[in-house]
Amino acid sequence: MSTRFQRVGVVGGGRMGAGIAEVCARAGVDTVVCEADATAARAARERVAASLDRAVRRGKLDPAAARDALARMAFTGSLDDLADRQLVVEAVIENADAKTEVFAALDKIVEDPAAVFATNTSSLPVMRLGMATSRADRVVGLHFFNPVPVLPLVEVVASLHTSPRTVTAVEDFATGTLGKTVIRSRDRSGFVVNALLIPYLLAAVRMAESGFATAADIDTGMELGCAHPMGPLRLADLIGLDTVVSIAESLYDEFREPLYAPPPLLQRMVQAGLLGRKTGRGFHVYGQG
Repeated sequence: MSTRFQRVGVVGGGRMGAGIAEVCARAGVDTVVCEADATAARAARERVAASLDRAVRRGKLDPAAARDALARMAFTGSLDDLADRQLVVEAVIENADAKTEVFAALDKIVEDPAAVFATNTSSLPVMRLGMATSRADRVVGLHFFNPVPVLPLVEVVASLHTSPRTVTAVEDFATGTLGKTVIRSRDRSGFVVNALLIPYLLAAVRMAESGFATAADIDTGMELGCAHPMGPLRLADLIGLDTVVSIAESLYDEFREPLYAPPPLLQRMVQAGLLGRKTGRGFHVYGQG
């Protein structure tokens, strides 16, 4: 088991941040989750507690282990409470300015000069975030996948400034402590998975937009014809259509390839607030949302 990081902070308590915090706490790590304010921090705690309850109901987690994991976690509305952390994982909205602001603040708050800052960004340059700090050699991409407690993969992304020691430390933590499988990527938009996945999702959107096939038929075709566990449009709904647009725009900005450009239909759906599962409606309808 990796012993490098015993005190971990997570900035952001949404689906990704809550999932990252949960896997850390379940692995026995002292974990602090920071949200924008006390109300959001309470919501993050409820999100983690609900996820742990689901794991217990499904027989994936012992009730005592779930209680212990929650007891290892603290939830706060102040970044100052991350001052003693050895590793801080940023998981806020996929927006360069918002993430840069977080890193600049953490640089002034976190006391340990050897502490490592990681970003869960799925598309933004790690180097840009590192340059907002005085410790760019200890800033690294640590990209988890949703849902974090279930999916085993983590992408580790080193910028031109990230030191080999930092990369080794976070890889050891991801594999040895969290039990994840790690792949490495260069610091290019989308990294490995999204650089391959997003053009596929956008192609499915274009197919639906043109009337070539219905959303249901596109998804059924890929599920039953290619043995995909989930069709592309259901997957886009799960990721969040706003997130898909953000990643696509980052990819297009970097590579200028037409296959990365978000289709008009996708942009209109985001403007209309039809973001997928989290709003109850995207390419499919979910529950009462």
